[in-house]
Amino acid sequence: MKLDRIDIKILYELQKNGRITNVELAELVHLSPSPCLMRVKKLQEEGYIQGYSAQINVGKLGQILTVFTEITLKNHRQIDFARFLAAVEKLDQVVECHLVSGGYDYLVKFITAGIGEYQSIMERLTDMDIGIDKYFSYVVLKSPVVKAHMPLTSLFPV
Repeated sequence: MKLDRIDIKILYELQKNGRITNVELAELVHLSPSPCLMRVKKLQEEGYIQGYSAQINVGKLGQILTVFTEITLKNHRQIDFARFLAAVEKLDQVVECHLVSGGYDYLVKFITAGIGEYQSIMERLTDMDIGIDKYFSYVVLKSPVVKAHMPLTSLFPV
């Protein structure tokens, strides 16, 4: 499926507000409701839209700790990467994991109830012998800019 500017605009609007009505969405992308709905269904069928979810304000629920962790593995064979990923994928507290270039291998974002829970997780990971050589932790003090949507219309101008 080749996407056009209207498809990109539909994706852009849906990522900002997944609960928008089809009529409202159609108005924003300058289509009538029926063709708009057909496009949305096609985007879902083709896997461009993976699902819908609620954005939770976790801060309103209570105190949390966000930590970005640079992790370097001892070895760099395919099995080492696979073993590490298998372990961190099982942790609910890992909300992002990125294989990166540069001075370390992975940048991992943890959300925990506090520093004690984070340290306990890191101790378990290092004790599991999954190939962690070293790690550096960066505790987030404040997040003045966090966006839940990507700039699709500027990334993919059509």
